[in-house]
Amino acid sequence: MVGRIIDSQADIAEGLEWLCRAEPRFKSAADACPDLPLRRRKDGFAELLNAITSQQLSVASADAIWARMEAAGMTEPEAILAAHDDDLRACGFSRQKILYARDLAGAGIDYDALRTTPTDDVIAQLVAVRGIGPWTAEIYAMFSLGRADVFAPGDLALQESARILFELPERPKDKTFRDMATAWSPWRSVAARLLWAYYRVAKEREGIR
Repeated sequence: MVGRIIDSQADIAEGLEWLCRAEPRFKSAADACPDLPLRRRKDGFAELLNAITSQQLSVASADAIWARMEAAGMTEPEAILAAHDDDLRACGFSRQKILYARDLAGAGIDYDALRTTPTDDVIAQLVAVRGIGPWTAEIYAMFSLGRADVFAPGDLALQESARILFELPERPKDKTFRDMATAWSPWRSVAARLLWAYYRVAKEREGIR
């Protein structure tokens, strides 16, 4: 099932209220992080390419590379397929990310159809493309498709934020964190937004673009 879609701040508020009732520690995080951002993005090729750009980079570095991609007019599949490797390298893409960008451009994904595709199937379709792992697929489902019950347990900022908030001895590993987050369903995407916001407060830097 597609499930609930987050389209407005009212949806965020509803999810946040539910989470604070379900887990008291979220209430302390919410008090420290008023006005959670909606973080809705457009869907489509450019957003996935942007997500690939972000992989294993700081927010500042990813923003700089993406700005160069936009300035060069290389945010559509046709432009990526027509570009020389040197053009992509000049924007800041590594050899590996050039391969990923070309694979995504040639994947023939029906982005309109993804809007009504069940979340698990969306993620399965996306991770079938080289260069798109679970994190990228989950972020796309969360922000570009607005799915309310998606989490990204492999995200280091989320792991670190949970470690601080829940006073854990270490960052929860992917599987442990995924299991932990099941208690936050059906609002796991709001839990993620709250944990990213709490990371910004606790660490004084952004954890997600």
